[in-house]
Amino acid sequence: MRIHTSEAIVLRHIDYGEADRIVIFYARDLGLFKGFARNARSSRRRFGAALEPFAGVRVQWQRNSGEGLASLREVELEDLRAGLRSRLDALALAAYGCELVEELFGDGEPHPEVFDVLGAFLDAAARGGEDPAALRLLLELRLLWAAGYVPHLLHCASCGCTGDGEVLFDAARGGRLCLDCGAGAVLRLSPLTLGTLARCLKTPQDSFRGFRFGEQSLREGSVALADCLRLHLHRPLRTLVFLERFLVAPEAREAR
Repeated sequence: MRIHTSEAIVLRHIDYGEADRIVIFYARDLGLFKGFARNARSSRRRFGAALEPFAGVRVQWQRNSGEGLASLREVELEDLRAGLRSRLDALALAAYGCELVEELFGDGEPHPEVFDVLGAFLDAAARGGEDPAALRLLLELRLLWAAGYVPHLLHCASCGCTGDGEVLFDAARGGRLCLDCGAGAVLRLSPLTLGTLARCLKTPQDSFRGFRFGEQSLREGSVALADCLRLHLHRPLRTLVFLERFLVAPEAREAR
């Protein structure tokens, strides 16, 4: 039976039976896939730390007959991203990012750009020095772009007009709406915020370093992207509550 090799990121694992483990990966050439690691818990020598969440690995695997889990032959650790385990905010960011990728791109199709975005995001979180709220905002924006779900940001989704005054936002109606077209929309945003998000999309999609957002852009941008994600996710993310414990609210920042 042919042995395949894939570059992958470990999203999470599930203990199975007394000694085995099911591992969920996101691979550059496969997208989301699941592998069965026999005796992974009873013998540390076989896989070592290579099955730890968020690790960058090279996986050797065999496809089982029919549908189901791949059989993991060898998993070589390339980057443990140990910095993610030294700070709780970094750990929370990483867990959220991996769950978001799994939910948005769990179709079993390869999306190499998503692999690159997730890897760069995890690297930035592991290094530290970046605002966690900004990293989250960028990740959500870049993944919505990769999924084809980015809303209209620079003009009204209904009539196409642009303007400098306050605008409305409704993800279910395409995103930005002018005051005339946005009857019933509850989100009021500054066009400057939406312009900032649009400019971020013009930067390399795997870039997460050196971004600085004003408090209004962070606050309003987070609300707008949360509206988009609610539209496309099948369930609330379990890791979001954990993450939000470590993100400083804009009001608290202003009070410092």
